[in-house]
Amino acid sequence: MTGLIRHFFSGSGRRQALIAVAVLAALTVAGCRGRKYDNPITKDTQQPDKVLYDKGIREIEKGRYEVARLTLNTLINTYDTSEYLAKAKLAIADSWMREGGSNGYAQAEAEYKDFILFYPTMEEAAEAQMKICDMQYKQMVKPDRDSIHMIRAEEECRVILTQFPNSRFAPQAAQKLREVQETISEGEYRIGVYYHQKGSLHSAANRLDNLTAHYPLFSKADDALLRLGDSYSRLAPRFRPQAIQAYQKLVREYPLSPLVDEAKKRLTGMEAEIPEADPVAFARMKYEQENATPRGFWGRNFGFLSSGPDVSMAAKSGQPAMTTLRPSLPVSVPAAAGQQGVSDVTAAPVPADTSALDTQPDARLNQPAPPSAEPAKTGQPAAAAKKDNGKKQSKKK
Repeated sequence: MTGLIRHFFSGSGRRQALIAVAVLAALTVAGCRGRKYDNPITKDTQQPDKVLYDKGIREIEKGRYEVARLTLNTLINTYDTSEYLAKAKLAIADSWMREGGSNGYAQAEAEYKDFILFYPTMEEAAEAQMKICDMQYKQMVKPDRDSIHMIRAEEECRVILTQFPNSRFAPQAAQKLREVQETISEGEYRIGVYYHQKGSLHSAANRLDNLTAHYPLFSKADDALLRLGDSYSRLAPRFRPQAIQAYQKLVREYPLSPLVDEAKKRLTGMEAEIPEADPVAFARMKYEQENATPRGFWGRNFGFLSSGPDVSMAAKSGQPAMTTLRPSLPVSVPAAAGQQGVSDVTAAPVPADTSALDTQPDARLNQPAPPSAEPAKTGQPAAAAKKDNGKKQSKKK
């Protein structure tokens, strides 16, 4: 092993490594440029719109994306009644996606959304939404970094399950959604563990409680529940019910976890009831253990070099969460009695009887009376009083 490291850092080793990387990059680029188009039209005809469409597809396969878009836009603008309009618009979006990069992905997403808006009933609409999900998925980074693409990927993958539940892409989208939520959960879990280790028990309990309630399929949910129960048990005695609930949830919903014995031990020490294992949860955990995807050699040893997250531990079954994780109010914050927030505002419909508009006087006509002039103390008019004041001042002079 030492000799291999020395050879790698020597001059010849570095040259060989650079050559290997260059060859791999060249093969990757060549593979992307020479890749066949996914959904070509095999209809053999010499109609001018079909000729333009075929030419655009060939340009996409060759990696000449700008020429392909010009050709396909010519088809759209020239033959506005062509039967290939929808396919041409979808091909333009595909060209942007193949071009890649942040700009290419943004343009592709805009084109795909336009396609779904104009052709919502076509089978390709679900495919377009799946490609939007894939683009956001590819741009995800590790859990401890920016989460914007994780949140976007969760939203876009969820759209497939809500708007296209019967499409052939629904199972694939469900698995992608589980993997995205595994990454989001990992980020929340790390924050909760950090607070727990530092002794910020209120913050740890808030993070871990929200995580385990919203993402029960998380691969480390059992450890999160054990830390949650420990955080509550080390707080004030009034949090004892929350601690017992966390330990009981671990025993009941994660029966094959190696932490079940520790949770039972703590429940016994707290003189709390030990629940039975849920049969459905038992079957689910058994399925996950039998179908686990272990990380390969490159993932174990060089995974830290990848910018993307590790989703090998993501669940393979179970219903993913269909709502977005929102910050919750910590249980340590007491709710003010009788206090209502903005969410309590209600609205009532306007009554159908509008006779009051005809029978009642207009409120705008009820103007307040103008203020009356203050009468003079001597009972004289104001002008006379002013004249007398003037005479008095002249006499003083």
